[in-house]
Formats: sequence, structure tokens, C-alpha cells
Amino acid sequence: MVAHSWPAVAQALQCTCSILARKPNSMKLPLAILPLILAAGPAWAAPFADADTIELAVTRFTGVPTGQPGGAARPIDRRLRLAPCANPLSLGWYAGRRDTVLVQCPDSGSWRLFVPVLQTAAAGGANAVLRGESVTISVTGAGFTVSQPGEALEGGAVGAWIRVKTANPSAQPLRARVMRPGLVAVDLGND
Repeated sequence: MVAHSWPAVAQALQCTCSILARKPNSMKLPLAILPLILAAGPAWAAPFADADTIELAVTRFTGVPTGQPGGAARPIDRRLRLAPCANPLSLGWYAGRRDTVLVQCPDSGSWRLFVPVLQTAAAGGANAVLRGESVTISVTGAGFTVSQPGEALEGGAVGAWIRVKTANPSAQPLRARVMRPGLVAVDLGND
């Protein structure tokens, strides 16, 4: 589809009207520019990104419908006025956790949208950390706490012990307790 600017369409209409005023029986020219006018319609009629399209993309990404545990917590706000995106939307988990979906328009200087995911209580043994997921490893001892990024080698629910590895390739895997999604801890004072 060819997109034309609204001023160009208005100018074409003005030109057509002046020609019709001089030659009332000439209908060939207006019929010739009709496709131009129709093609320009969507360019000025839909200046914002479609919330339904964004919501559908989030549903496809999570694999769960809006309002269901694991899906978007609520529908995308229809009052948002986001610029239309010329390229396909980019979706991913925000900060490696599975509680917020980050939707981005990859166009230069465009927008980002954070969509909360409906969480359930950690009861029932639902995994708060999945195998291969990026986690923060917090190590606590007498009078100190340090943290560093790592990767879960196993999945586990809150309170479960799992194996994790740090970013250092020569370091041995650690056993850490899942504290919440994205956070595991090693307490040196209790081991």
C-alpha cells in the first residue's frame, strides 16, 4: 500500500475541484485519483499503534490469555497514544524475571511498554526460577552481603534449593535457595 500525506491528498482534491468547476462533464480525472485518496486514508485515520495488536502480541509471547495466571494482568489501556510501529514489535521478559513483559517498538526514537503479568501465589510448587534463566545470586555472611549475576542450572519454586553458576566460567556451580523470581541466595552463616 502506498502511504501519502494528508496535505498532498487535500491538494489533489483542491486541484480536482478546480478542474471540475471549469469542465463539469469531465469525470475521468476524479476517478483516476480515487485510488490515491483511498490509499491515503489509513495514513491519517490511524495515527496511533493499535492496542489490540499489542495485546495479541503479548498473549502470543506468554502463551496465556489476558487475565489468566501467566498472561497479561489486564488489557492494554486503550487511552494510550503510542506512535505506530513500522517494524515488528520486540517482546521479552523485563530484567529476566517473568513478572513483566517488555514490549518495544524497534523504530528509532520510539516507545517501550511494560505489561505486568498476573502472578499466582508460589503455592502449588510453581517454579519461580526456570532452568537457564538469568538470576541474581545474593551471598550473605557475618556483616556482609554481595550479589552478582548468574544462571539457574535447575528450576525451582520459592524456598527450593537449586544449582546456579556465576558468570565466571572457571567457578564451580553453587547451591542456592530461591527467594523470589530472579533472586537466589546463599547464606554463609547457616551452612
